[in-house]
Amino acid sequence: MNTIGNSSGSPFGRRSGGGGFSLRWIIPLLFAAYAAFSWFGSAQVDPYTGEKAHYGTTPEQDKELGGQAFQQVVGEAQQQGALLPENTQVSQQIRTIAQRLINKVPAVATELATQNKQPVPDSYKNFEWNVAVIQSDQENAFCLPGGKMAVYTGLLPVTQNENAMAVVMGHEIAHALLRHSSQRMAQDKLVQMGQMATGVAMSGMDPGSQRAIMGALGAGAQYGLILPYGRNQESQADQVGLMLAAAACYNPEEAIPLWERMGQIGGGERPPEFASTHPDPANRMQRLSQLMPAAKAFYSKYCGGGAAATGSTF
Repeated sequence: MNTIGNSSGSPFGRRSGGGGFSLRWIIPLLFAAYAAFSWFGSAQVDPYTGEKAHYGTTPEQDKELGGQAFQQVVGEAQQQGALLPENTQVSQQIRTIAQRLINKVPAVATELATQNKQPVPDSYKNFEWNVAVIQSDQENAFCLPGGKMAVYTGLLPVTQNENAMAVVMGHEIAHALLRHSSQRMAQDKLVQMGQMATGVAMSGMDPGSQRAIMGALGAGAQYGLILPYGRNQESQADQVGLMLAAAACYNPEEAIPLWERMGQIGGGERPPEFASTHPDPANRMQRLSQLMPAAKAFYSKYCGGGAAATGSTF
């Protein structure tokens, strides 16, 4: 005999009066609670920006993952004969730029954290800095978690000179300092948990309805969370990287013509900003222009007065 008004005989079934939760709603609620705990429990204030950030890994894990990825990239370049020797002129130029930027990381980290009234970060002290120059038509560069960098020679015609290259490399170093890869992992985990919870909640629906709902949720996550999050990270790296380049005595004003040239890559065709992980070039240049007084103040403080040098060309 059913003594608790459960027509199915299950303690998780629906009550005869319409109250209570079924098992397929309890599990999504547990997923949601865990996701919320994980997301909000990882919240910290980023000392470089003063903004709240969420991290999905530890700095030690960041460094390990970055080291593994770097070894893979360098290994593939070696196999293809594309890894430039360290004694080539281009490699020496890139390494000099990298070292000047690295030398100013402690000063910039201290100054930005002080401005944001945050403790001075020190995770960069465990970075194992290195830079590889790879022969390739790609207009690309990156700095992995833990300080491993690569610059592709296809970027040289775009940057044209050392000042612009320092802006690009400062931007990439900033991604590593800000631990953006760890932040993306935290975001990915949140999205995955939401998708899992939704999948369980829809277990009783027909396949067509399930596909429609998952498609709508996927688009919502993409355009409402993932892409805006990526654009914000790019803007943060622009800001911190520009200050780093200026403190290393590279002309920050080269950032504007650099991004004008960047905007012309591929014939200038690109998706609208809302559908991209990167800011629109015009908006990016406007933001960099707004940052220029602060960057010039960094230059004056660490490099003395007077006009910034034009820098050597590639």
